Amino acid sequence: MPLNPPDIQVSVSQSVTTSLTIEARALSAEVWLDSHCHITADAFAEDRQEVLERAREAGVESLIAVGSGYGPENNERAIRLAEEDPRVFATVGVHPHEADALDDAGRALLQGWLAHPRTVAVGECGLDYHYMHSTRELQREVFAEQLCLARDRQLPVSIHTRGQEPNAYREALDLWESEGRGELQGVLHCYTGDLEFARRAIRAGLFISFSGVLTFKRDRGLREVARALPLDRLLVETDAPLLAPEGFRGRRNEPARVHLVGEVLAATRDAPVEEIAEATTRNARALFRLPQA
Repeated sequence: MPLNPPDIQVSVSQSVTTSLTIEARALSAEVWLDSHCHITADAFAEDRQEVLERAREAGVESLIAVGSGYGPENNERAIRLAEEDPRVFATVGVHPHEADALDDAGRALLQGWLAHPRTVAVGECGLDYHYMHSTRELQREVFAEQLCLARDRQLPVSIHTRGQEPNAYREALDLWESEGRGELQGVLHCYTGDLEFARRAIRAGLFISFSGVLTFKRDRGLREVARALPLDRLLVETDAPLLAPEGFRGRRNEPARVHLVGEVLAATRDAPVEEIAEATTRNARALFRLPQA
């Protein structure tokens, strides 16, 4: 069922308009957790500390620095930043784009990174049938291997799934169920799929995370999905430096803007922003087993 365009357009517009001066924003009344960002990517090399300070000012109490996706060496960068900043927690893994680069030396490094006390999840890993930087067969093999690692180490998994056809989603969930054996928890990050699949994923033990895509004027029905899902299975994220929300599209994204996703989620569900902030932060802390702030 399509959304009522006037209602949601007004909510998105108001949210963005009140946030255009985010860099000068006073300390936020809400507490947020950015469940997926690439804060150690080169895009932040020149002003990473300033970006982290803006996140603090915007009410971001913690963030998950995802190691994979910007070269294998970025896994170690995520851990190093997590060692330096108590607000930052790391994930490590092999992105599907990099599946063909995984060798025995890389597997040994991955084992070491996963054993680090500041590593809270495996990922992001999964299947990408859009860009196809690695073959489907190899992507499935490397994803299955990481699911086994997560099960052995009792770590949650951050899952990347992309592809215009439904096969990427179906195959990712099939692997999740067969390799996880009902023993894993995880999250479908940057969710853009349909409601039926999201419900199946939740039944399989997964959380659903929404990114700046939720704020786009042309959301392709995503807000209707967000409206229908149980709040206790939802997270918010930026995927920074990518996927800047409406009002910032085409610019570098950053964790300070995670509240924009949360505000649109609140408007979509006709819920107070404070309720969404509290619930998504609580859900992320539970998933990643984070200490209390």
